[in-house]
Amino acid sequence: QVQLTESGGGLVQPGGSLRLSCAASVSPFRLYDMRWYRQAPGKQRELVARITSLSTTNYADSVKGRFTISRDNAKKEIYLQMNSLTLEDTAVYYCMATWRQDYWGQGTQVTVSS
Repeated sequence: QVQLTESGGGLVQPGGSLRLSCAASVSPFRLYDMRWYRQAPGKQRELVARITSLSTTNYADSVKGRFTISRDNAKKEIYLQMNSLTLEDTAVYYCMATWRQDYWGQGTQVTVSS
């Protein structure tokens, strides 16, 4: 019955911002390493950002300084604040939880276009 549900995707103009959310029913949520991946058309899936159980973070070079990952253990949610969006950020964004097992969300579309 584990479910990861992303939300917050949509269409934005270059330079704009979006905040993605992921509600994760994994338990115990606090022990899971949480990640955001994305897959652009014709491209391999890539790791965008991760946040550990200790709330340390890592980012892909392409988004460093523009994106921020965070978690709320009480709400069992993670977030991805995306600023200064470019056309290259267009992709389906996936939430992922990993500890003893890996779990994936269904993805949410982010389209950056003028």
